[in-house]
Amino acid sequence: MYAIVEIAGQQFKVERGNKVYVHRLEANEGAKIEFDNVLLLDNGGKISVGNPTVDGAKVAATVISHLKGDKVIIFKKKRRKGYQKWNNHRQCLTQILIQGVLAKGDKLESELTAEKKVRVQGLKAKAPEPIVAAEEVVTEAPVKKAPKKAAAKKVTKKKED
Repeated sequence: MYAIVEIAGQQFKVERGNKVYVHRLEANEGAKIEFDNVLLLDNGGKISVGNPTVDGAKVAATVISHLKGDKVIIFKKKRRKGYQKWNNHRQCLTQILIQGVLAKGDKLESELTAEKKVRVQGLKAKAPEPIVAAEEVVTEAPVKKAPKKAAAKKVTKKKED
């Protein structure tokens, strides 16, 4: 399942698990965001084209990090006029991880598993996990001995009579 979605004025083809660099978004790192401006949706061979967007379709994503792109050089010159202009910049970007492409009425798998966990916990109590002492967990690595160095030759001066 994939979708063509418009994010921050650009169109991207996204699938679940893709990492995409988009123009800087106003969201904190780790924030979960949804984009509802889906232009095309392919659900297992069944293609839905929006007019202008697909009704009820969403793309769920998580913000991974904010960063700057590679340096872009702008150099302008006019021949025989003595005109040269040099400029450069680094674009501010946001890296997002696509959690899922959702058609109308769909939910993310993580949301579904969270709901199942709540239902299961409501039905039966979970047994507490045994406490493990810190001494049992820590294992010492074998100590490696340093290689022996060759004995340095002693140079002594002989006294001359």
